[in-house]
Amino acid sequence: MSYDRSHYDRPHRGGGNRRRYKDDYDAHDRRTRDSFESPEQILKNTIIKLGEVDPIQELPRLAKQIREQVPLSVPVISEGIRIAVTEQPYKIPYYAALLRLLHDPTEGENAESSTSSSLGKQVLEDFWKGFQGYLDKLAWRDVRLCIHFFAHLTVAQVISIESMSALLQSFAAVLDEFGVSYGRGRNAALCAIEGLIISGAVMAKSSSSNTTEIIKTVQNYNDSIYAPKLLVQPAMSLFTESRSLENADEVIDTGLFVLKALDSFEFVEASESFPQPYLDFPDLDPTVSAPFELPAILVPPEVIELDGLATDAGEDAQVKKEDWPQYFFHLFDNDTTPDSATPAGFLVRSQILDTIDIFEINRKECARLLLEYPKWCVPGTFKPKPGAPEPEFESGKNWQLESTVIEAILGSLYLLPESTHKTVYHIALITELCKLSPSTVGPAVGKSIRRLYTALGDGFDVENARRFAEWFAVHMSNFGFQWVWKEWLPDLELSEQHPKRTFMRRALEFEIRLSYHDRVLKTLPEPMQNDTTVISDQTPGPAFEYEDPAHPHYDTAQSILSLLRGRSKANEVLSHIESLKTTLESSGTHLHVDNTIRSISIHCLLSIGSRSFSHLLNAIERYLPLLRGLAGTDAESKQDILSAVASFWRLNRQMVNIVFDKLMQYQIVDPTDVVGWTFENVGGDAHLSGMRPMSLSAFEWDLLKGALDKANGRVMVARRKVAALRKEHDDSVARVKASVGADVGSIEMDADVKPFKQENPQLTVALKAFASLTREQKGALARTIEGFVSCLAPSPSAGRQNPYAETVITEQAWEVRATWSADEWNTWETWGWYRHFCRTYSPYLRNYQETLGTVGFAKIEGSTSAAAKLMKKTWGMATGQES
Repeated sequence: MSYDRSHYDRPHRGGGNRRRYKDDYDAHDRRTRDSFESPEQILKNTIIKLGEVDPIQELPRLAKQIREQVPLSVPVISEGIRIAVTEQPYKIPYYAALLRLLHDPTEGENAESSTSSSLGKQVLEDFWKGFQGYLDKLAWRDVRLCIHFFAHLTVAQVISIESMSALLQSFAAVLDEFGVSYGRGRNAALCAIEGLIISGAVMAKSSSSNTTEIIKTVQNYNDSIYAPKLLVQPAMSLFTESRSLENADEVIDTGLFVLKALDSFEFVEASESFPQPYLDFPDLDPTVSAPFELPAILVPPEVIELDGLATDAGEDAQVKKEDWPQYFFHLFDNDTTPDSATPAGFLVRSQILDTIDIFEINRKECARLLLEYPKWCVPGTFKPKPGAPEPEFESGKNWQLESTVIEAILGSLYLLPESTHKTVYHIALITELCKLSPSTVGPAVGKSIRRLYTALGDGFDVENARRFAEWFAVHMSNFGFQWVWKEWLPDLELSEQHPKRTFMRRALEFEIRLSYHDRVLKTLPEPMQNDTTVISDQTPGPAFEYEDPAHPHYDTAQSILSLLRGRSKANEVLSHIESLKTTLESSGTHLHVDNTIRSISIHCLLSIGSRSFSHLLNAIERYLPLLRGLAGTDAESKQDILSAVASFWRLNRQMVNIVFDKLMQYQIVDPTDVVGWTFENVGGDAHLSGMRPMSLSAFEWDLLKGALDKANGRVMVARRKVAALRKEHDDSVARVKASVGADVGSIEMDADVKPFKQENPQLTVALKAFASLTREQKGALARTIEGFVSCLAPSPSAGRQNPYAETVITEQAWEVRATWSADEWNTWETWGWYRHFCRTYSPYLRNYQETLGTVGFAKIEGSTSAAAKLMKKTWGMATGQES
């Protein structure tokens, strides 16, 4: 072996490189220090990584490693277990087994020496401190997972039955609180339900157990939550008030059903529903290792921030986000995916949903863990992978893992009024699953799409249908837009506004946004390619109305375009427009000169900004004075501007929403203007369609939602500014008080002391802005309600009547929906968007219910029509007036 000794045999080679080598060594030392782990860190990581190979075999080794750790650090052990329990819920039974081993006395320890706490008890005492921290912060998911841990330890005889029973009773007591919010009640109920499912087998044998009382408390609470459940069912039913659905279940309803079934048979089935590795160990002798007594707790109340702000009418301006009942949609039968009405099925879904929730920050890791989930279940819970050995015994379940995971992800996506996480997370997670195991996940995704497509014709909620179209389009774009469209060719015979036809149209519109028109067109069979009600025959883009030289206003538009392209100043363009207006008025051939000039000007401005999004922003920002001059102060001018935008971008409806948003952002138009324009120009998917019955589609809903979110967002920003200024002002007053030791208002200032002004000009301005924005917010909400009234319950004198508003809400009409016309389906969809409006904006509607109810429903006050009654009933459910 030879060595290059050039660096060692040259004493006079110079020192030019010494600093560089020194820096290299220093960097190496820093990396070494950074990567070095202390023994405590190594132990904690080892605890967290339990079960990487085989948890059963690793448990004794890990317990021995913990006991042999010198020095022994109980907080480190407790922290490792606490992190694992709250971030890896599928491992909880094995951490309970680990603590059971640590609870055993060490070799040679006798009863006399056991008066001091065992290592297991010391760890559990420190773990309890962390649990108390979660409880104080009302971190409900972490609290619930800790209760899982305590429940397993109760079965393992480490925790006393009496103290576990008292813990669950503390959460049940939350349900008896006066005015308890649904979110708080649901979380407390789930803590009690899941804790009982796991520990019920041992608690049922105890004479001190209060299992029946806890179940009764949860039942009474659940019975009081009736009306909200009707608004968030994934399948919309306008004629019935049944809260049970064939293809969906509500989580508290199902948990109660499971508990009652278990209680009737003394929780015998529960022991077969989840792993209990600690049962393989010998029973503990209570005289040697007494069970741990969980301290008594009191669930802290919810924190309500009071900023002291109120509207002009004295209404509370503070808005609290509402929690709603959670219905999970079923895509497969109980032989394919877990039956949530069984203990195993309920807990499997709970653990999968918790995993999805916890690993939102890392979808790749989440996908990997979900595909490895059977490792942590009772053998036989899921079918083995192809080529894998058969389990030693069969549990009689043999569910399909991939279908179970996809059903849980989509169930979370289709929660109403909004999903737990952003839609893009659910879509990206499914994509990662398909990449990890395309041969098994791909078929499950295909089956899910077909089941959801079938559900569209059976009342699938309109908001969920929109999310389905989004997911379908993005998923297809990730896999080459490959779908067997010919399967749906027979549905071309349905009405063009049938939910299935509407889905095709929206999904393809979304696909085109993600690709381009010709690329998507080639993926369709010929009958669909030639059907303009499925896909447009025109490429999405601008529609410049004055581009044709034959147009009578071609020269007028060209003169404005030349100024805009030459980047003339806004006042010059305005002067030119005024001269054009004078010319048109003098010609005497135009009845609506102002409208015409505004339309031409907006078309020209959008034309120079149509090349890209940055071009659009540059054009709007450069000519803001021009836009403000065109908009003026009257509502008609603003309506003309919005109509011109919709006309210019009629071939690309996404741009209509974007431009409307920018016009609101720069305060060219107000949210109320957009809401009013939307209801004046609605026609379902047939936008600007003339005198057909007024109805809304997903496009119009997007416009409404954008306007309402803008109005609500402005109020929230104004509130924060007022709160910050008020705090700053109060701090200033307090500092002056502290410095002089007296009330500021009664201080006699010396000549040399600068007077302190209690009035804060900035705060005064901010309060005025807040009041103005609140009025705008209420105006937008009230105008939305009025718009829905004009669509679904128009007065007899209204110009556009809707004869279907009362027929589509009857059971008789629903049974013959296969014969419905386009207008009937449009009306049914409008009812769906009204329901979605009420549940989405219920916090605001609840705060302003007196004002909004009086103004919004003024036209149907005293009406006895079925449509008017249903509108008011839906409103009552959203605002809490219907129990």
